[in-house]
Amino acid sequence: MTVVPGPRPRVVIAHDYVTQRGGAERTVLGLLEAFPGARLVTSVYAPESTFPEFADVHVETMGLNRVAAFRRDPRLAFPFLARAWEGHEIADADIVICSSSGWSHAVSTSAQKIVYCHNPARWLYQAEDYLAGASAPVRATRHLLARKLIDWDRRHAARAAAYVVNSNVVAGRVLTQYSRDAVVIPPPMTLDREGAQDPVPGIEPGFLLTVSRSRGYKNVQLVCEAVETLPGQRLVAIGGLPERSSSGSWSDRLVGVEGVSDAQLRWLYANCRAVVSASREDFGLTPLEGNLFGKPAMLLRAGGFLDTLVDGITGGYIEAETAEAVRDALTRIPVVDPSVLRTYAEGFRTEVFARRMHEVVDGVLSTVSLLRTGLLQPTSSGLDEARQPARGH
Repeated sequence: MTVVPGPRPRVVIAHDYVTQRGGAERTVLGLLEAFPGARLVTSVYAPESTFPEFADVHVETMGLNRVAAFRRDPRLAFPFLARAWEGHEIADADIVICSSSGWSHAVSTSAQKIVYCHNPARWLYQAEDYLAGASAPVRATRHLLARKLIDWDRRHAARAAAYVVNSNVVAGRVLTQYSRDAVVIPPPMTLDREGAQDPVPGIEPGFLLTVSRSRGYKNVQLVCEAVETLPGQRLVAIGGLPERSSSGSWSDRLVGVEGVSDAQLRWLYANCRAVVSASREDFGLTPLEGNLFGKPAMLLRAGGFLDTLVDGITGGYIEAETAEAVRDALTRIPVVDPSVLRTYAEGFRTEVFARRMHEVVDGVLSTVSLLRTGLLQPTSSGLDEARQPARGH
């Protein structure tokens, strides 16, 4: 039987909020590249603080976007995000891919929903991480709404046709919180190694590099404390330096930089000694970006780093969340073959991500088609079992 290919499905990407320059936003850019012509739906959009590539995309926002404070810090919109997402309808789509850390999977649509889950709602299940640095009213509101929001979150998670996650640790959390099996598809590495490089003024090559947003669970403080005790070592912290817990300031061997362009990011990766992170990451894209430039990574033995670091080959592990453990790891950075690291990192390119996401989309649409013809029957798990053909057919 010859299968005549039909038109490509109408795909819409829904992302919680587009206000940052992080791994989730790079994943959205990868999804937009994988599905050309898809439009992007989000709650709030701050073009000045996220990747400039979003300027080339049709971004559909919600009423919350009119509030400048929400664009600066979407956590301030916490009491309103559930209703905003649940009340926003996507009507003209066959597939909605929800790039979600807890909000966009609730968008209203008659289309099939595929959730690319960066992590189950951190603001519910890991609230101290999500709300670190948030105001007292925001924290109090979360506490009051937690029980209802957990029910809300799980109800919408159950309605997805398929779950995709970025790492095995997140797959475990999805199974625990939602009783859903998930396909692990690592997010795409969209940074182009061959692109332009722009030196960062005042920084000489040979430094250690950490890349992080300001969140408590990122543990930048531990990295700074460790480097302070290593004579001659220098650290560049993209995202800025945290406040020192003791009196005084960090030494001039530690430099924080913010608002880094991709050209500057390439230069920093190309000229660092190694990438360092003591963070509990759901996936952790920046070490792979360092590998792409031939640089090893020293990473906490936890979370998504368990999926992506090859111990002794692409870097080494930090064994505990202490400054002493970070210091110990930084005294034994392995000698690596840059070409091996580059080849390894290329396995996380957008092309690989796009192919696997298309397989998930095609699988969901095939299941829908078979359900309509009666060859599949729905099951309570959200998956479908094949109905055996009748005898003699």
